[in-house]
Amino acid sequence: MQRKETYKTKQKDIILDTIKKQEHDFTIKDIYEKLNHEVGLTTIYRLVDKLVDNGALRKNIDKDNITYYEYLEECSCDNHFYLKCDKCGAIEHVDCDCINELSMHILKEHDFKLNKQHIFINGLCHKCI
Repeated sequence: MQRKETYKTKQKDIILDTIKKQEHDFTIKDIYEKLNHEVGLTTIYRLVDKLVDNGALRKNIDKDNITYYEYLEECSCDNHFYLKCDKCGAIEHVDCDCINELSMHILKEHDFKLNKQHIFINGLCHKCI
């Protein structure tokens, strides 16, 4: 019994390590293939769902109804956002106080409070311009 629980934890660690190494957004199939089909799809789906629920992953569905995920690094800063390249999918963490001014404007003028842990600005990175 003890061995089975350790095996499950080892699988979760392997999946999480693979997710953290992704430089771009990814699908469940991408992770499954990177793991050479050695971890079951059900195990990957369960862990990804938990990671989405706790805010470690962001889930996106594109116009073709394909679900992509983005890993959000743990961050202790209050003033940050992410830049996401629409062409290559690269995600860059930006720690910048200017987000406070935007957040205050949106709150005052539009009566909407931003969740500053999950702000994404889409565009093209310096490699894709």
